[in-house]
Amino acid sequence: MATPQQTIVTSFVTLTEKIANSKTNVLDFGSPELTFYRGEIHTIKLIGDFPGIYCSELARKLGITRAVVHRTIGILQKRDFILKEPDADNKKRVRLFLTDSGQHAYHLHEEYHQQYDQQLVDYIDQLSPDQLEIIGGFLTHATDLIDNHA
Repeated sequence: MATPQQTIVTSFVTLTEKIANSKTNVLDFGSPELTFYRGEIHTIKLIGDFPGIYCSELARKLGITRAVVHRTIGILQKRDFILKEPDADNKKRVRLFLTDSGQHAYHLHEEYHQQYDQQLVDYIDQLSPDQLEIIGGFLTHATDLIDNHA
């Protein structure tokens, strides 16, 4: 019989595997032009959250290489979701912004998360400060383990 600690570790590993394996899933917001791979919509989300962000910052925040960011940006730019503008202070760097279509996709993604994350938000709202601290500590530790996992 598994100990409570083993059960938690197994549950966490199962969760991380589900997350890792879902990266190729597609989010469909009702039409072919509003269908995105998760990496694409999360790129749109970060540009919407941080208008004018640089590719290097985007790569850091997403935890991916700049090459992957540049490829995704190229796809989204061709699809008219992202606009590149030269940085006024450094012409070698570009700042990223959302087009009107990008803003629309950003808002659809926000609505999607509001709908599907509500159960988790409701659960978290019912926890005591001590319980939140324990969960926060676990998530910090687990994230560090994933970041350093070979």
